[in-house]
Amino acid sequence: MTLRLTGIGFRYTRSTAVFDGFDLSLSSPATVLLGPNGAGKSTLMGLAATHLQAETGTVSWRDRVPGSRRDRVAYVGAVAWLPQEIVAIPGLRVREQVAYMGWLKGMSRTAAWEASRDALERVKLTDLAGRRSHQLSGGQKRRMGLAGALTHKSELILMDEPTAGLDPTQRKIFRNLLDTLRDDVHIVVSTHQTEDLADSYSEVVVLDQGAVRFQGSTQEFHSLAGTDTDGPRGRAEAAYAKLVRGEV
Repeated sequence: MTLRLTGIGFRYTRSTAVFDGFDLSLSSPATVLLGPNGAGKSTLMGLAATHLQAETGTVSWRDRVPGSRRDRVAYVGAVAWLPQEIVAIPGLRVREQVAYMGWLKGMSRTAAWEASRDALERVKLTDLAGRRSHQLSGGQKRRMGLAGALTHKSELILMDEPTAGLDPTQRKIFRNLLDTLRDDVHIVVSTHQTEDLADSYSEVVVLDQGAVRFQGSTQEFHSLAGTDTDGPRGRAEAAYAKLVRGEV
């Protein structure tokens, strides 16, 4: 199963192009997209989720191209996007919001309600199913968003900075949760954090100024650091710094 972005051109209004003839193919079950602020990570995720429309080029998942209305429905049913901020819907309880996400993707109300129970259990929010969604913490809201994607059985889940702003305990909970999903769904996570890459992801892509500076396995990524750096986290930080500075 492969996510492909081919010949992508995109700019915001009349500004300098974010992408110009951009190509990227992702088939790993767990990919991390690294890059500094302004590298184009969030834009790429929005394009892959069809929340943004490219001026040129195509996006496809498993050869589904969201061109016609029918193809778009099939695409968005298979691909879920979790933005950095998950917005609580006023008046809805947690399970109601999770079921609502499934309904928005085309499920019947009954099917979405039934599927929401298992989804909440998978993200360990069952005890909070009856709480008002706006009363959740930041980390809990992101898990609620993930439950919504699991409700409609997404094949690919795109996550934009899912652990940004979370405390160490919340980050660990979320990373452990992602580890349990890799056998069932493909995930692509954008972040500028380099810790735990070797444990959580099988592929690394480094994006800078709208271009791919590196794409390869986590082992290949760490090897760019050389032999002077100890530990996976130190090697990841050193490799990332070299790539962004253009030393590799």
